[in-house]
Amino acid sequence: MKKTVTRLADGRELIYFDARDDTVRTAVDPRPLAPVASASEIRHDPLLDEHVAIASHRQGRTYHPPADSCPLCPATGDRHGEIPADAYDVAVFENRFPSLAGDTGRCEVVCFTSDHTASFADLTEDRAALVLAAWTDRTAALAARPGVRQVYCFENRGTEIGVTLAHPHGQIYAFPFTAPRTATMLRTAAAHRARTGRNLFDDVLARERAGERVVLAGEHWTAFVPYAARWPYEVHLYPHTRVPDLTALGDAARAELPGLYLELLRRFDRLFGPGAPPTPYIAAWHQAPADSRAEFALHLELFTVRRASGKLKYLAGTESGMGAFMNDVSPESAADRLREVASS
Repeated sequence: MKKTVTRLADGRELIYFDARDDTVRTAVDPRPLAPVASASEIRHDPLLDEHVAIASHRQGRTYHPPADSCPLCPATGDRHGEIPADAYDVAVFENRFPSLAGDTGRCEVVCFTSDHTASFADLTEDRAALVLAAWTDRTAALAARPGVRQVYCFENRGTEIGVTLAHPHGQIYAFPFTAPRTATMLRTAAAHRARTGRNLFDDVLARERAGERVVLAGEHWTAFVPYAARWPYEVHLYPHTRVPDLTALGDAARAELPGLYLELLRRFDRLFGPGAPPTPYIAAWHQAPADSRAEFALHLELFTVRRASGKLKYLAGTESGMGAFMNDVSPESAADRLREVASS
């Protein structure tokens, strides 16, 4: 892998990750862009003890442009977007419309491929491994920045999720705080350790590996539908050896992950039968905060808001108003279905 760091016209960082070590990146961003002016502010909710980012400047961000104006596609002729090269493998750049910026953190965009019509599930294992290398590199770099507490790599896929750009891409957020869900997990893990002397994540993984909801298992990873799944189709993916984040993965686990992850995504696209539109999903990498690495376990949570063909799981009054989820699909039947639709 070769990493090349450059700058866009407005000073934002652009990083190419190329499979070939001899790749040379010299393209210059010709756009007359003014420096990004963000108004991100972090406010604290005293009732929930949670932080909220206020980012009103994002109201003007790019919204569903036509394919020939996609800002994530390579440069062609007179058309120039965020990536000035005429082709690329994986590219990462600072978001032009960040929710977090400056003293409040950082937001980056990860482009998985220059092919506008592809999806992550269409990638080869080698390309997926390159994305994993990019996630790992950015996790290390962002975690080292002053004020960053937690790094979050994720992909939103599909208009039903709220995606505003169709090009296959994900994002990375560097939070100046510990995310609320992570904080809850850490409190629960601490109570479990005090009560049992064991690690909560280890116990959850052991229980699920021995149960009926395993979807896919390798030598170093297991994917399962959790016992108390909130979403119609939800899969958690854990390495068998607990590590705090992507940077700590061993070589064997790192090598196995791309193929197994691609298989999971391809099964998601088969959930609702032939001819169904691509399954919308969120793929979220949960990584340890900087000050709580000992007890936390790296894991992926992958879920879709689609509950049946042509039907979405909307967050209604109980979920949105009270945070009390009601799932219409039993985790056991979801696991059965995900095993049925194996792509091989």
